Amino acid sequence: MEGKSIFTRNRSVPIFIGLLALFTLGVTILSEGYGTGALSVSFTKVLGMTLCLCLAALAMDLVWGYCGILSLGHFAFFGLGGYMIGMWLMTARTEAVVRANLAGNVIPPTEAEVSTATALQIFSVVGAEDWPWMWAVSDSLVLSLLLVVLIPGLLALVFGWLAFRSRVTGVYLSILTQAMTLALSLYLFQNDTGLRGNNGLSGLQNIPGAEGIGQDRISIWFFWASALALGIAYIGAAWVVSGKFGNIVRAIRDDEQRVRFLGYRVEGYKLFVFTLTAVICGIAGALYYPQAGIINPDEIAPIASIYLAVWVAIGGRGRLYGAVIGAAVVSLLSTYFTGGRAPDIDLGIYTIEWVDWWPVLLGLGFVLVTLFAPKGLGGLVDLIVRKDKA
Repeated sequence: MEGKSIFTRNRSVPIFIGLLALFTLGVTILSEGYGTGALSVSFTKVLGMTLCLCLAALAMDLVWGYCGILSLGHFAFFGLGGYMIGMWLMTARTEAVVRANLAGNVIPPTEAEVSTATALQIFSVVGAEDWPWMWAVSDSLVLSLLLVVLIPGLLALVFGWLAFRSRVTGVYLSILTQAMTLALSLYLFQNDTGLRGNNGLSGLQNIPGAEGIGQDRISIWFFWASALALGIAYIGAAWVVSGKFGNIVRAIRDDEQRVRFLGYRVEGYKLFVFTLTAVICGIAGALYYPQAGIINPDEIAPIASIYLAVWVAIGGRGRLYGAVIGAAVVSLLSTYFTGGRAPDIDLGIYTIEWVDWWPVLLGLGFVLVTLFAPKGLGGLVDLIVRKDKA
């Protein structure tokens, strides 16, 4: 069994990768950039962002569905990944604009003058003029991409090491992860943090060096990157949970004390999964926010991490494909109901406006799934497969 490939050991892998490839091909054919134009640029971006949310849900399922750690802070790692790449995008784009504006000067500007003018453009909105220390490598794409992985990973490593070595578990650990997220969100809201406070980072859809390329093509590029990241992550996650390591992780979820008594270093397994999933969320965020075009501290608020857990619960905890299904369904429904596409219903004495009622629908769906379909939408897939076999 151990010698077989992951495609053989986990039958969901080839099916998922095949469906993802067909979906990617279909969207490409229908896109404005490389196809018939049946899908608008905005909807192509919605689909790309949905894939990023599916990637974050996949990470959440690994840490909660398989390892039993209900983290209510994983969207913080998602946001940090967005901030890391967002700093490079803002720096490179603003510097290009500054250079273009100063190009007509009789005396060419020095690099110091360009740097000063760029900082003024970015930080004048919060009353600052100089580069904050955290922007030290924002002019390097390679280092920024490295930070997308390192910053969420290091935060998760330090937080997880402190929490797991103290043997904090259950609801207490969930509260701690939520407190971490709240503290980070409140910190980012301050104007003197160096990340523009509640203004956040904007204009992220403007890719440096691609000024002559339309958003129709850029949107499909990010869609491809999001699909590729989701496919690779699914294969990696399936590999992690399919072997001996996966058996131990599931055993920790079911009975941590027994696994500890058997001689396994439970803290090490939990720390690895917690850190790995934080890195995956960071990568998802780095792909998501250039498609969204903006990121601000509201994105890291604790409610976002709670939504992430709800998506996994609706999709089916402990099923990788269930997490993806849950995130995709809820994300697309959210876009429909909150994006003005769902028509309001006039009842005479009261008008149902779906923008306001969407959280109620989401909560109701969560309750119904918990009561009547505890295995989630992924459980329906299992049921269909069993019927086909019969």
